[in-house]
Amino acid sequence: MKANAVDRKGIGIEAEQRAATLFERAGFRVLQRNYHCRTGELDIVAQRKELLVVAEVRLRTRDDFGGAAGSITYAKRRRIVRATRNLLQRQPALAQLYVRFDILLLSERNGPVEWIKAAFDA
Repeated sequence: MKANAVDRKGIGIEAEQRAATLFERAGFRVLQRNYHCRTGELDIVAQRKELLVVAEVRLRTRDDFGGAAGSITYAKRRRIVRATRNLLQRQPALAQLYVRFDILLLSERNGPVEWIKAAFDA
């Protein structure tokens, strides 16, 4: 693996850790990180009472092509919804909760986090 790829992966892990910490500080319990299935991946799945949040974490160091928010395409949202359905089938207790899809945008490595709640619907 190239050094640049390792750096990018480390930066991504760091961004997801920052997002998970933000959820915990907001009173959520992080249930899953990097949930993988055949239909996609979920960065963070967190619960607070009757609310289950599926969050996509996006880090963009440049604003080319719309920045971090612009990288959440229709196809990406579809993969997130499909992966969420897979998770809910595998863990039926979670299917009883209200599901919300959030996006956490990080524009720079140590910059502020923009938390977009209810960013899209299933």
